[in-house]
Amino acid sequence: MLPGIKIYNIKKNVDERGFFVELLRHDWKNFIENDRIVQVNFSISYPGVIRAWHRHSRKQVDYICVVKGDLKVCAYDDRANSKTKGQLDEFILDSEQLQIIRIPGFYWHGTKCIGNEPSIVLYFVTRLYDYVNPDEERRPFDDPSIINPKTGEQYNWNKI
Repeated sequence: MLPGIKIYNIKKNVDERGFFVELLRHDWKNFIENDRIVQVNFSISYPGVIRAWHRHSRKQVDYICVVKGDLKVCAYDDRANSKTKGQLDEFILDSEQLQIIRIPGFYWHGTKCIGNEPSIVLYFVTRLYDYVNPDEERRPFDDPSIINPKTGEQYNWNKI
């Protein structure tokens, strides 16, 4: 995995009423390190919707958790002096096996709803959204400069 990206398996506490989970705790230091969550966002994506590519230049870290549906999450490193330049990581998150993924914002990253139902996503961030000067740089989902290192070709969100 790209340095700084981590996945945490969420424990479901199940009983006859349903289940309860803790999605993120400040004392999970091995996972959140010294990050401070300052905003929680909620998103619904319809089947087939791709939300990519974007990155954050002001040290934002994103924590993504799928609470319903199936989601492909990708991160790509194109930093000039990086030891992992050109590396691309893919993850499949779903609501059955609850996980939360930590993505440092300097990686290009995005998502695609890959199931037959909408995905419901909670994501936690370490920087407040600035409406006047957003910390987002964007590329189209089919940007030809993002190369899949496995194939040597442009990354294709439609392949699993």
